[in-house]
Amino acid sequence: MLRRNALAATLLGCLLWAPSAMTGATAAQPPAPRYHAYVALGDSFQADSAILPGITDAFVPLGCAQVSYDYPHQVAAALGVADFKDATCGGAVSGSMTGPQPVLGGINAPQFSRLGRGTDLVTVGIGGNDLDLVGMIGRCLALLPLPTVTCPHDPLAERIAAEQQVVAGVLAGIHQRAPRARVLLVNYLAVFPERGCWPYVPISGQDMPYLHRVLLSVDAMLARAAAADPKGTELADTYTPSLGHDVCQSPTVRWTEGLLPLSLNTPGIAVPFHPNHAGADGQAQAVLAQLRAGSPVR
Repeated sequence: MLRRNALAATLLGCLLWAPSAMTGATAAQPPAPRYHAYVALGDSFQADSAILPGITDAFVPLGCAQVSYDYPHQVAAALGVADFKDATCGGAVSGSMTGPQPVLGGINAPQFSRLGRGTDLVTVGIGGNDLDLVGMIGRCLALLPLPTVTCPHDPLAERIAAEQQVVAGVLAGIHQRAPRARVLLVNYLAVFPERGCWPYVPISGQDMPYLHRVLLSVDAMLARAAAADPKGTELADTYTPSLGHDVCQSPTVRWTEGLLPLSLNTPGIAVPFHPNHAGADGQAQAVLAQLRAGSPVR
């Protein structure tokens, strides 16, 4: 059990680079450009982290595992943004907004350092690493189709509720540094279905619904944080359009990878339980839809 969990933790934590291939939202007819300075902030779900190989024109260190087809790059291209800074980094926590983040190959500067008074668009996704969701997934992996003794079947209600205040602090920090910016808080994709699919994904039929409920609770918390922000942060909902594209789907359908990434539409290898190229495309489309539907930049 310990060796299996150690292997899972190694795979989940192994964040390297993937080469460029921009499709999806950028192939659609772009809306009229109106944003001039876009900054993307957040964790590996925003960087759409992948393992191996290749190095592109990185704005962040290699260890951030930020791929050039991540949804911020796609959104910036679709909008024709002239000044684009993608600060997203695998492993980022809320503290990475204001403090440096050591990673393989260097240090990612505090993500807020990319913001300025001229910034007029910000996307941010944060909270999963604060709650140790990756570690929780690793503890739920099972060699047998039985509930694991290490997967904590605790609703995490108190920790998730407390995280709302942390996310609110991140949003306040963005508004303080970029007072003109339209801010979108991006939630997490529907990674886990309501029912398990062991052994296709080695999480038992009892543990998979638990992970499904946890992620629902995290996304609900992010929605509350956006709704409560007095400065008008908008929620970019990637969860709803990703329903039916969870880890139990076939490699041509799923938007997030299982323990053994098999999707052929992702250059390199997507990090286990993270978005593949199709997931990045879906995220980009959801963000662009919110930009079209929501309030114009202030």
